[in-house]
Formats: sequence, C-alpha cells, structure tokens
Amino acid sequence: MAEIELGELHQRQSDAWHSPATEILYGGAAGGGKSHLMRIMAIVYCLDIPSLQVYLFRRTFPDLWKNHMDGPTSLPVLLAPLIDRKICTINYSKNIIMFKNNSQIHLCHCQHEKDRYNYQGPEIHLLLIDELTLFTEVIYRYIRGRVRLGGLTIPLQYKDKLPKIIASSNPGNIGHNWVKATFIDPVKEYEVWKTPRDEGGFYRQYIPAKLDDNPTIMLSDPDYIQRLEGLGNPELVRAMRDGDWDIIAGGMFDDVWDKNVHIIKPFQVPITWKIDRSFDWGASKPWSCNYWAHSDGSDIEIDGKRMSFPKGTIFAIDELYGWNGKPNEGDHATNDEMARRMAEKDKEISDKYQNKVVPGPADTQIFEAPQGKSISDDFVKWGIYFYEANKKPGSRVSGWQKIRTMLKSSLQFPMEEPGLFVFDNCRQFIRTIPVLPRDERNQDDVDTNAEDHVGDSLRYEILHYAQKMKNI
Repeated sequence: MAEIELGELHQRQSDAWHSPATEILYGGAAGGGKSHLMRIMAIVYCLDIPSLQVYLFRRTFPDLWKNHMDGPTSLPVLLAPLIDRKICTINYSKNIIMFKNNSQIHLCHCQHEKDRYNYQGPEIHLLLIDELTLFTEVIYRYIRGRVRLGGLTIPLQYKDKLPKIIASSNPGNIGHNWVKATFIDPVKEYEVWKTPRDEGGFYRQYIPAKLDDNPTIMLSDPDYIQRLEGLGNPELVRAMRDGDWDIIAGGMFDDVWDKNVHIIKPFQVPITWKIDRSFDWGASKPWSCNYWAHSDGSDIEIDGKRMSFPKGTIFAIDELYGWNGKPNEGDHATNDEMARRMAEKDKEISDKYQNKVVPGPADTQIFEAPQGKSISDDFVKWGIYFYEANKKPGSRVSGWQKIRTMLKSSLQFPMEEPGLFVFDNCRQFIRTIPVLPRDERNQDDVDTNAEDHVGDSLRYEILHYAQKMKNI
C-alpha cells in the first residue's frame, strides 16, 4: 500500500470530503510517494465503486509509462493478484485497465494544448493528474471541465467523496506559477475553501507532501537525500527536498527569501512607528496599494515575547490588490473605486493601530495630466495623497538590490541592519514577491512581463524611504 494510507489521507482531508466536488493538490517534496498513492487510490476506488471512470494523466506518454507501468510498484505489479483472480485485465493497446464490475482506469497523456480536445467526451468521476506543474493551465482547466458524476451510483461510504480531482506535483517546471497561485497562495495549507463559479465551484485544498510521508524510500534508498543535495542549485534543492513553493530557480529573491523568517504573525504596531502606503496603478493589469510600518527601534510583542528590530526595518502590514482573481489580470476598477477602497483601508488601519496613515510614494503615471486632469486629482477628492516615486534612470536596479539587501539582513540573528518582513495576512505580497523572475536580458532587473505590481509598490517604498533617511 501507499506510504500515506488512504485512510490517513482521508483524515487529513476530512473537511474537504464533506463537499461533493473536491479539488486537491498533494504536492511538495520529491520522493513523498505521490505517484504511488495515486495508483493505490485508483485501484481501491475501482474495486469499491462499480462503473467508476478513473482518468490518470501524465503530460507525455513516455513519462506515463515509465512512472506508472514500469517498476516494482507499477500498476501491473500491484494488479497482478487481481489479474490472476480475473478481477481485472489490462488492455495494453488501448491503455485501459478494466475491472469485472465495469470500473475502468484510463491511462492518459496530453502533451500539447491541442491534444486536450481528445478528451471532449469523457465523463470523469475521479481525475488523477501526476506532476501538475508539467501541464499548462489551459490543459488543466479543460480536462477539469470533464469532471462530473452523471448517472453513477455511488456506494454509501463514498457518497461525499466524488467527483474528485487529486493532483500531485513538485515545485518548479512550466506550471509553477499558476499552480502556486491556484492552490498554494489563496489560503493556508490544509484549509478548505470554495472556489468561485468561474473556477468551477470546487472545494479546494492543498496538502503538503513531505519526505517523511514515504519512510520506505529512506529504508530502501538512504542516499536519496544526498542525491537531492547534488542537484547543485540551492534553490532547486530547497524545492525538491523541502517542497518549498516560494522559490523560482534564478529568481530575483530566491536566495534571500525564507518564508519561515520573513513571514510573521501580525502584532500591535507601536504608536511611535510611522505607517504609510505606496501604490502601483493598473487597470487591465492589477493595481497594488501596500501598507508599511517602519520600526523606530522600540520594542514590540509577538506571541507574548518582547522583541526589537533595528531602526528602519520595514513591515508589510496590509494590502489592497485590484485583480479579478486570476494571476496578472486587473479588476478594471475606476479611479474613484480605488480611492474609496484606500480611504476605507486607511481608516481601518488608523483605528486598529491608533496611528494615522501618511502618504507614501506612487507610480509617477498617476500624476500625469495629458488632458488637464490626473489620476492623482481623482484620488485627492477622497483625501488620498501620494508622493511621486523615484523612477530615475537606474532606479529599478537600485530598488531591487535594496530589497535584496533588506531581505538578507532579516536572515541574520541578531540583526545588525534594517530588514524587511511581511505579516501573514498580506497574501498577494507572499504570492508574488518570492517568485519574481529576473529579466533574461538584464539579470539585475525583474522581468517586466511578470506579475510585479506588489514588487513595484515595494520598490517605490524602499527607494522613497532610503532617500528620506539620506536627507535626515
């Protein structure tokens, strides 16, 4: 059986199973037994549920065959006793496993986006996708749309467990960002949440896969961790060994970001600290307004412990993000709508911390007035003011380097220089900052095609604050 038994997985997903349509990512560390678990799940469900249609996907046929049809724990080996008892057969020409009770396991691949149309007709009751980050979002959404129960009669013990999607994956590959945005970032791990209608209305959950989930590999192959260390790239090692989704090998911050250090629980910001906001405008792309608390060196309390940070340390304490829920797509809010939301957030933060929110830097674009009226003029009507951000030549590279320096300072203990931290409620900061990719043509800059809006807002803030400190 799988190293994570089905009963244990059901317990870890217990909240999700109470809803009729579930979408689960079991992902993270390499070697966690994810593929083996899928094979076991497919067999057990088919034995228990007559006429069940299970579809097991890998991106390419060679990977499908290598991972599920070859080796000591492959489907043919696991099914051998059932084949001997004539409970099931394998049709190798059609890549279908057929059970005596009319259940079937379809072994599938979908290498190119056009191949998704090969799956227009199926009624998929249980969808298993192995290594989801190898797939494009287009392919996944299409195949997910085939998941439905139709007229399937479900035994009582499986009544709340179907239809279901189980996807597994390690971090990285072409689908890293969309998988992270879909499953990892919206809520905390293990938490179950209902997706909106345009996302299928599934109850979605992320369950982290750990190497500890697969004790067999440590017994049969104790040198496996050493081989992971031998991958060379330290960020890729973190991804494969620890299941760290907050990396992108070659990213701007992958070597200076540690979620266990930089993400902290919210605390009561002292009244002596300055709180301001920065802003990056967008319409078809997201707009981002971020709220910052600046340490003056006085003590704060976290989980009952008194702590202090070097003067000038910056904390991301709250945020507004204008998007439609899809990565790098804006909500097309009007200037008045943006300003109203900022005014409401200003009041919320001022009431919470008994500390007035003061103006910070914003994209210089909002001050431009080609027709006599600027975006900033619309904001002023709501009492929302900003300073012009530093966008002088060289400011982009300088800003990213200052962010790197502050993130790196936060990793030192005790800290000697000002650092940068983020409250765990700032989900868009946490979702987008750690995976900002470098520009291939200029390794000192961020790729401007990336979802860099929180990053730009942060960069404006860092440069603005650095200039103010220089003038003191």
